[in-house]
Amino acid sequence: MSDKAEPGTLFVVATPIGNLEDITLRALRVLKEASIIAAENVERTRRLCRHYGIKTRVFSFNQHNWKRRAPHLLELLSSGEDVALVSDAGTPGVSDPGGVLVSLATERGIKAVPIPGPSAVSAALSVAGLPSTGFVFLGFLPVKAGARKRELERWAKEPLPLVIFEAPHRLKQTLQALAETMGSRKVVLLREMTKLFEEVKRGSAEELLQEQEQKEIKGEITLVVTGSLKGASNEVDEALSSEIQQLLIKDGKGVTEVAELLSQREGIPYRRVYKMCLETKRRVAHR
Repeated sequence: MSDKAEPGTLFVVATPIGNLEDITLRALRVLKEASIIAAENVERTRRLCRHYGIKTRVFSFNQHNWKRRAPHLLELLSSGEDVALVSDAGTPGVSDPGGVLVSLATERGIKAVPIPGPSAVSAALSVAGLPSTGFVFLGFLPVKAGARKRELERWAKEPLPLVIFEAPHRLKQTLQALAETMGSRKVVLLREMTKLFEEVKRGSAEELLQEQEQKEIKGEITLVVTGSLKGASNEVDEALSSEIQQLLIKDGKGVTEVAELLSQREGIPYRRVYKMCLETKRRVAHR
């Protein structure tokens, strides 16, 4: 009979993105029962723990120290201790080094268990109001202007909405890059989600840039950008043509009204939709 202890469990715990009430009962129990909490932001995590009377030791684990801290956490897990992994906010493994620890742990036969909860990505999409069957998460864009623009150009024809995280001091540069690469496509800007000064703004990147130009921007920011129909499949184009026909012929709406409605909703140039409307109307008239 082996005396070797069974390995512990790595719990990947989602924590509030702002409002401290946005945490599950299961997450609170796991944080209390774990041997240690591996936190991206120690002070923020200690604040959460104090709020709920959690006494578990908080251990720093972030992008700057993960290489030297990971071996200690893996040793604890291997010896039978449970570790709770938390990010700065939201769900670990999204734009933070949490995924690395999960990978290292599972390679050693250590079980990783998700404790689901808040996520800035799903929260932003839920109020963006952009109809879609999926999305593309880009996380934080490159810091350098050239690399940032190239990354956006790479996704300019993507038909699915794009979700982007951005730091307040880089927001204006990113909106400028979006205006240059995405044109008049609709953008939803969410700042300080679930917090006291929560803000949701909608418009083209250029419109949002003009609005933010004279402001001192603070807080955490998520951008949701409408997908491009230019890169969509023929099935999507056919669906748009079918809707145009429905609005023009069966509902009796005018060309200008339909073009304005679909252009704003889909985030594609007005002239392109207007042309599609005229072509649809001519095609139906010649049947």
